[in-house]
Amino acid sequence: MKRKYYLPVLFLSIVGMGSCKKFLQPHPTDFLTTATYYQTEQQLNSALSGVYNTVGSGGLWGSIANYLLDWDADISYMNRLTLNGPFNFNYSASDPFMTSLWTTLWDGINRANVLLENVDKNTGILQATRDRVRGETLFLRGYYYFLLVQYWGGVPLKLKSTQSPSDVSIARASVKDVYTQILSDMTTAEPLVRNIQDLGYSGAVNKSAVRGMLAKVCLTMAGEPLKDATKYQDAKAWAKKVMDDTGAGHSLNPSYSNIFIALAQDKYNIKENLWEAEFYGNNSDPSTLAFGEWTNIGYINGPPSAAGSATGTGTAYMNITAKFYNSFDDGDLRKWWSVALFTYVNSPVNGQKTLNALPATERDKWYLYPAKWRREYEAIPRLTATTSSTNMPIIRYSDVLLLFAEADNEINGAPTADAIAAVNLVRRRAWSTGVKSIAVTNGGSGYTSAPTVTISSGNGSTATATAVVQGGAVVAINLNRDSTGVQFFQAGSYSSVPSVTISGGGGSGATAAATLYKATDGDVPASALASKAAFLSFIQDERMREFNMEGSRKADLLRWGIFLKVNQDMGNEAQQDVPGAGFVLSFSRASARDVLMPIPDKEMINNLKMTQNPGW
Repeated sequence: MKRKYYLPVLFLSIVGMGSCKKFLQPHPTDFLTTATYYQTEQQLNSALSGVYNTVGSGGLWGSIANYLLDWDADISYMNRLTLNGPFNFNYSASDPFMTSLWTTLWDGINRANVLLENVDKNTGILQATRDRVRGETLFLRGYYYFLLVQYWGGVPLKLKSTQSPSDVSIARASVKDVYTQILSDMTTAEPLVRNIQDLGYSGAVNKSAVRGMLAKVCLTMAGEPLKDATKYQDAKAWAKKVMDDTGAGHSLNPSYSNIFIALAQDKYNIKENLWEAEFYGNNSDPSTLAFGEWTNIGYINGPPSAAGSATGTGTAYMNITAKFYNSFDDGDLRKWWSVALFTYVNSPVNGQKTLNALPATERDKWYLYPAKWRREYEAIPRLTATTSSTNMPIIRYSDVLLLFAEADNEINGAPTADAIAAVNLVRRRAWSTGVKSIAVTNGGSGYTSAPTVTISSGNGSTATATAVVQGGAVVAINLNRDSTGVQFFQAGSYSSVPSVTISGGGGSGATAAATLYKATDGDVPASALASKAAFLSFIQDERMREFNMEGSRKADLLRWGIFLKVNQDMGNEAQQDVPGAGFVLSFSRASARDVLMPIPDKEMINNLKMTQNPGW
């Protein structure tokens, strides 16, 4: 999507360059310094763009986070056995993927520090403008620290910009102190940033994003490793602020698949998406090269698509797990959107597919591909086949609802009516209201060919089906496949039961009746309401279903304290279902040291006060 902030190339030379001299040129005239910059509102916004740039850079959501933050979990696995990294627990402290994420986050923190030190340089700029810039910058610094502390533990608290080489040796702060700083940055930012309804888009920091992220931060603090149970109440309160904000009026997109279709088509939905990593252009279009920022979403984590296809290249480095496939109940439409039961055809026709059958065995499920990010819906012309401008949602309204329910459950020691209602909103949005099945009530007689089946009325869209004839009678009526792959069957959507009419085929007398799914079929089952533990377990699986391929699963498993167990369980399941497969090691190699990633070698060399994480 088109970014609302642009990063001037010259701004990159500001950070840490105030006292430098060019070789053979003692009086530089071609770069900017902190002494002369930050004098206008435009310059403040340009500097703020530099802080935002980290979010969508290749070292974070532009690429690396898509590699690291979902794969070493129970949703999916790396299918390139020759490509090693944190995603298959076969790496060291020199790993380039992990080092890139670390370096990118610190670069973002330093950019934020530079701006915070200079935001008030010209007090003639409106206070409201300076406060807005300050608020967005503080939040972004807190967000970058949040990612660091989740995946590396306690890290240095660097709250001033780097001015000299001696500034790089800083001891690690405790996990608690890092979270205290995150809370300080984000809570200070909350009253300073704009309302999302005033912005009209979700690519910039706004009150809803800050409140939703604070709910997530507090719930993380309540879990591992801090186990600060007092933060459950804070998490609930911040989530409730989002839920009760009548001005923003947050609500769920009625269609789960449309969330991601809209993202691919450069459309904002501020009711559902509170904050997104912004992308714009591609790396071949001359008109976007200067200010473009693109991503590999869909290229590495979507269905495979051959190079040269109009659909765009999909190298599909990822397969799903059988556990993920089996986690969906009958009627949950997220399954068909999230799992590719089709293959893109190498064709000049965008999105052309071959539909595949359901997996016949547990083994088959391990070789399916994820399908949430589908390149066929991308709006931008693909002058390059490997990048896109599809935004990544960092926090959605459904996330807030599930965070609220989880916190409320912990506070009350059992699922309450409010917590159940919040989860049911998420579940009902995901559920089919289409035709579940069609039962033949009278087979009729005399049919020499399959008669036409017409499904009509019912106050909804029309499903389609095909009759099966044996011995002159209609013996079955099967729903047709959905050729778009959005659903598995072309089941329609209805508010009341439609009629089924059978005509033609040379016979007569056949009748049939349809049965519908209902949105309430997706409500939390009674078994999940039996106790606090049962409800938490259900929410844990619900978050897997709802946020698959959105880079949040590893963080969830870490805060629940089950990251290691889940990966080891997945190794056992994989060995049982697909014995001897090379990818089994992607899970079974996990050990206690993998709970935290190692401090990169580069940091250990340059920061003389840094200590390494256990086991590394």
